[in-house]
Amino acid sequence: MTTTYPLRTIHAHELDAWARMITTTYGQDWYEGSLRNAATSIEPERTLAACDGPEIVGGASIYGRVMTVPGAAVPVAGITLVAVLPTHRRRGILTAMMRKQLTDLHESGGEPITALNAAEATIYGRFGYGVASHVAEIQADKRLMALRPGTDLGDGTIRLLARQDARPLLEKVYDTARRGAVGWVDRTEKFWQARLADGERVRGGGTELRFAVHTEPGGEATGYVLYRSKPGLVQIIEVAATTRQSYAALWRFLIDLDAHAGLTYDGAVDEPLTHLLTDPRAARTTTIDNLWVRLVDVDRALAARRYSTPLDLVLEVQDPFCPWNAGRHRLRADGDSVTCERTRAQADLRLTSAELGAAYLGGTTLSSLAAAGRVEELRPGAVTAASLAFRGERAPFHPSGWAFPAF
Repeated sequence: MTTTYPLRTIHAHELDAWARMITTTYGQDWYEGSLRNAATSIEPERTLAACDGPEIVGGASIYGRVMTVPGAAVPVAGITLVAVLPTHRRRGILTAMMRKQLTDLHESGGEPITALNAAEATIYGRFGYGVASHVAEIQADKRLMALRPGTDLGDGTIRLLARQDARPLLEKVYDTARRGAVGWVDRTEKFWQARLADGERVRGGGTELRFAVHTEPGGEATGYVLYRSKPGLVQIIEVAATTRQSYAALWRFLIDLDAHAGLTYDGAVDEPLTHLLTDPRAARTTTIDNLWVRLVDVDRALAARRYSTPLDLVLEVQDPFCPWNAGRHRLRADGDSVTCERTRAQADLRLTSAELGAAYLGGTTLSSLAAAGRVEELRPGAVTAASLAFRGERAPFHPSGWAFPAF
């Protein structure tokens, strides 16, 4: 027998019950305030609950953000805190929540793309999400790390600041850096609060957060690093820099920290760090998926970003989960002039929405997807032309750092 589980937005008095469902699903103990940061940052009107009678058995939320994409900044619906109780798995609840989120965005003309960090890599492809960026998990032996001779460190200085003194400088540096960093998103007050959450339970046995800020001789902040100390280890939470000199200086500061033999950091797959080192093998990396992207409306999403080369291409899109996207779309791009419209013209490429999501940030190439049999070339040369046009200047990267798989 098929049982339906109504979906609705949560009410303020249900936050604890909703949070208990989330923590139970993710295998964590509930404790008072464990989702305090989520509670202050989620948007209740965009937070779903799936109900079995009076019991909340599933949920999903959306954060409205602005993401840097190739050549532009685009509103994005950040999907987060997605969970279904283990007692109610395989009953269609997750599929219903994913469908409702995308349908509501389409019908309301909301954000043209959604994005998320996946708790498991096998979940979201069936809903049209594609792996759009990767993260390099760096583990390094600091005793083997040294910057290349002649590295330009500039004339700035680095100071360790108290949280209240560092905070306005962090915001300024981050806001400048994110505008040129594909995959980074804006941070309003509530998201800064969540990013800098430093309760005992989130430290994982480490110290409280340290705030090292790089400033120029005139006083302008041009970089920072957030980190914790653990026994023999520096756990780097975030690095942001607006100049190459401040970036190099911050890494020298981290390498020179006494009483720490190693360091860990989750960075971009083309992180400049390894090119600064005399021995690049001192920093070992493991690459895993980072950000998954889904195009809500193909035409709006593709027209919102810019392309590295002129392009005139007809895409035949297959999208059974969001059928309004299915069909042929003509994408024309030349600098800042970009259009994407329905067409009856003959298609050049055939692919699904998941491949478009994967290529959207300019990291995953259409050529590599075609080599895997996931993009079909219908006109000779179309894959090469499209792949070059979609590529970005640098590999996309999303610095997350949330307590739960989140956006």
